[in-house]
Amino acid sequence: MLQAGAKLLACGGLLEGSGQIAVERASRLRVHRQFRSRFLPDSRDVTVYLPPGYERDVDRTYPVLYMQDGQNLFDAETSFIKGRTWRMAETADAAIDAGEIEPLVIVGVANAGEQRLAEYTPTHDWKLGGGQADRYGHLLVEELLPFIAARYRVRIDAANTGLGGSSLGALAALYLGLRHEDTFGKLAVLSPSVWWNHRVILSLIGEMAPMLRTRPRIWLDVGDDEGRRAAADVELLDRRLRTKGWRPDADLNFGRVEGGTHDESAWAERVRPMLRFLFPA
Repeated sequence: MLQAGAKLLACGGLLEGSGQIAVERASRLRVHRQFRSRFLPDSRDVTVYLPPGYERDVDRTYPVLYMQDGQNLFDAETSFIKGRTWRMAETADAAIDAGEIEPLVIVGVANAGEQRLAEYTPTHDWKLGGGQADRYGHLLVEELLPFIAARYRVRIDAANTGLGGSSLGALAALYLGLRHEDTFGKLAVLSPSVWWNHRVILSLIGEMAPMLRTRPRIWLDVGDDEGRRAAADVELLDRRLRTKGWRPDADLNFGRVEGGTHDESAWAERVRPMLRFLFPA
């Protein structure tokens, strides 16, 4: 499993802001090194963002959002493109301070490098492989969520637990969110890789949706500079969700982002509206 001790993420200029604000924000990022699982062979780091006031208000509990590709969320040194992150800590702080969203805990689960494609895909493709998303889901639900709940003051009901990601991480979030709707009630699906295995996610939604007891609340988006096919695929996904009962602006928010690209800088611009939709004040 995961070593019990959490280390603070060194500030070192990696977080936006300066002086005391940046130092205080860095003190609220806890890094748990080398998460190990019985379901998958590779270890991964887990970074936990704590909202302002977490240490002072010791009786308060918080909703929680679990995010794939955790090394890209907070730290410019570990991000896939160095210097570019989702700026999630800064953005969440600003939205909380403005009273736009409920204070929440954000858990960034780093991907496993070469195994990322395998762990984030729901089915096996005869050319590309993959298909280990269910194992990754067991890691999340049976190992990581209990670990976080034992160490942080998070709410554990589905209505207060979210799962999210971008690209293949968004595909995993959508698939696992529907597979485990009793665990995840909020899904952040940014620029999902609908193309995977001949758009198999569309068929999977058709299979899973009639069996759901509750429908997770879904943020869905795509940038119009991600390519014509990508935008068309996500629009098709939006239509499929609506035909299966999701209601626009109620439990589904779909947006095609003008000028949006497929990278961390573009996703960073969508964090604040995504948080407002999924975790409103």
